[in-house]
Amino acid sequence: MPRYIRLKPGCEAFLQEVEADIKCKLEKVSWLPGFYSIPPDIQIASSKAYQEGKIYGIDASSGAAVIALNISPGDHVLDLCAAPGAKLCMILDLLGNSGSATAVDVARHRLAACRTMLQKYALGDRCRLFVADGTTFSIIPRGVYTESQSCESAMEEKEDTLSEWTSKRPWKERKKAHKANKSGAPQLISRDQHPELIFYGPHSGVAGLTKRELYGTICDNEVVSQGYDKVLVDAECTHDGSVRHIQKFEHWGWKTLQRRVLDAERTDSLSILQLKLLSNGFRLLKGGGSLIYSTCSLTVAQNEDVVEQFLRNYRL
Repeated sequence: MPRYIRLKPGCEAFLQEVEADIKCKLEKVSWLPGFYSIPPDIQIASSKAYQEGKIYGIDASSGAAVIALNISPGDHVLDLCAAPGAKLCMILDLLGNSGSATAVDVARHRLAACRTMLQKYALGDRCRLFVADGTTFSIIPRGVYTESQSCESAMEEKEDTLSEWTSKRPWKERKKAHKANKSGAPQLISRDQHPELIFYGPHSGVAGLTKRELYGTICDNEVVSQGYDKVLVDAECTHDGSVRHIQKFEHWGWKTLQRRVLDAERTDSLSILQLKLLSNGFRLLKGGGSLIYSTCSLTVAQNEDVVEQFLRNYRL
């Protein structure tokens, strides 16, 4: 089976140079702009083109989900299950120099990998990353503050204004991360925890806001006019529709396959999670906006059944 890469927009003139670098012919994918297939044995990580950010690896199916969003310049896009970040990079490529992208994931270490990709490919200018539970995330594209405040509280918040993002983290945060890494436990945020902002670009609508403005909640009626233009819910699933994932079970063993794919309790809980993610993505969608729900599963329970239940719940 071939692997797929995406050529960063503006790098088309370097196509022959990239081919010489990775020592293979790039086969253009006719139905997916900017995508090329390469033989499965070709490694791109050590290539100059990859290190300079001219190309990055991304599955064709992931690219198809992003293309289906039909992103236009100026859109505010929500990627509700963003890690590991290839789709997010593509979203930002399509947005160009307008609009914004908000990426959410429950795993801090996985979202940190997204941050690394954004910085590597210089795509973070209009992006912000939140470690948060996608089923309860409630932050809209721009900070909104509608409550009345006294002059005293205004002065307090002025001191709490978010300045331009820096990679230098406070000592307490570094100590906490070091402790988590040492324990080896996954850094997941719980449902009732406050979203954690771990990155924001200079034109993402964050710098200059107070934390109260950024995290302020608004009612559902206001979301209709101030929500996201496009929402991508590429939900957690059993990955049984991905040949590459299935091939990994040759190494992981039968017990892992049983636990991850065949366990009825896990698949039932996944379906519940998928419905919650889809419902919350729809709640944050602006009137007239578009939402894409996708999985890497072929099961009806994780696809058609989830969508059918969602439509029944909203009487659509």
